Amino acid sequence: MQFHPHNVQIREATLSDSDVIVEFNTRLATETEDHNLDREILTAGVGALLEDSSRGQYFVAESPEGEVIGQLMFTFEWSDWRNGQFWWLQSVYVRPDSRKHGVFSALLAHVTELAERDPDVCGIRLYVEKENIAAQSTYRARGFIQPNYEVMENEFPNRA
Repeated sequence: MQFHPHNVQIREATLSDSDVIVEFNTRLATETEDHNLDREILTAGVGALLEDSSRGQYFVAESPEGEVIGQLMFTFEWSDWRNGQFWWLQSVYVRPDSRKHGVFSALLAHVTELAERDPDVCGIRLYVEKENIAAQSTYRARGFIQPNYEVMENEFPNRA
């Protein structure tokens, strides 16, 4: 697939995009973590966010032909230290045949512009798999740095 990055259209995702978002998230988990997601839980989670923007927002990238070729989601974290909100990028995925064509750059530029216009947003954060060197390189090339934090979690399995 050949197209110019300026021909990529970025828009807020809607419920009608849920099937492709579920598919992309399934591929993302398999590609980056060799993890099989529970499709029922994933479908419910994607739908919950698309129905309630207070949880976060999905954006999709469309090819000139109107095909969804990429996605990016962000959620919110309040920082009392900065009296502002961080947007956490998640579920970043670009279809393999559309990679290296500026799709992620277009998605990131769109979300960054929205964040910079919002006086409550103090920054953008993301996490990346430790072994995903290609993604780390991509993020560094776009101004992201490695802060002095490690992400830790205490997940409650089977909670849906």
